[in-house]
Amino acid sequence: MSQNSQRIVSGMRPTGPLHLGHYFGVIDNWIKLQNTYECFFFVADWHALTSEYADPKKIREFTYELALDWFSAGLDPEKSVFFIQSEVKEHAELNLILSMLTPLGWLERNPTYKETKQELSSKKDVSTFGFLGYPVLMSADILIYKATAVPVGEDQLPHLELCREIARRFNYLYGKTFPEPKSLITEAARLPGLDGRKMSKSYGNAIFLKDDFDSVRKKVFSMVTDTNRKRLKDPGDPKNCNLFPHLKILDPEGDLSEVIEGCKTATRGCTDCKKLLFEKMTALLEPIQQKRKELEKSTEIMDILQEGTKKAREFAQKTMQEVREKINLVY
Repeated sequence: MSQNSQRIVSGMRPTGPLHLGHYFGVIDNWIKLQNTYECFFFVADWHALTSEYADPKKIREFTYELALDWFSAGLDPEKSVFFIQSEVKEHAELNLILSMLTPLGWLERNPTYKETKQELSSKKDVSTFGFLGYPVLMSADILIYKATAVPVGEDQLPHLELCREIARRFNYLYGKTFPEPKSLITEAARLPGLDGRKMSKSYGNAIFLKDDFDSVRKKVFSMVTDTNRKRLKDPGDPKNCNLFPHLKILDPEGDLSEVIEGCKTATRGCTDCKKLLFEKMTALLEPIQQKRKELEKSTEIMDILQEGTKKAREFAQKTMQEVREKINLVY
């Protein structure tokens, strides 16, 4: 792997099966990036511990499931490195070193820290050092591979800017070591759940990549639509309908003018749109689930992760040797 190539690092927490929100928000973008960049994608199991530390037994199971979803959806281990974060111990070493030079105020001003803490506080105790300091671990994940870019949504820009500040501070104190990774802004795929809220496992409103088609059909036909359309003859507005964002994102090049017109003039019922949506979802999920069945019969998944972890560790070890030399901790 060339030290001069454009390199991307990104990870996902193994906290449950992936749903359509994950697919369009992250995976679809990763699939495109793997054809252009040198990519390191990892299972962020240490990050999962920031909120799941009290009951971590499912993290291992979800690690396998996460990788299974990745490769079923089209991520290619021939094009990118896939690995398990906790199997590369150098992440923890760099995290420790970076935490020594990261001002506490930088972490406390993180705009998502208080929001996420408040969101989770009713369910879990996240008043921990690890939760406060997770942006430092995230920075270590990125910097240890000398990433030149990181795919992020606009809401994640403050996290990446903190990573850049940490890299800048290390370079200032010890000499140029880390590139300051630029942001690759990904357009937020705001796919609503069945009830119109953000699609989320915790809300119970998600359609998962592994859902059988009977379940998908039931979920689609239970979806909330424009509440102003109480009867078939009542005109509606696609902007107020939970189905429309799904139709757009599942077929971005498709012509939805007939759907829009039919909704506004009440010549097309919500059931017709649900039938159309189910057809489009089936077209997306069918090849993913077929690939999943093939992978489930083999031992490929863990083999891929182990091979990727070996490659990641080799790279990380070289970076840490350089870091130790820079901070004069080579004995």
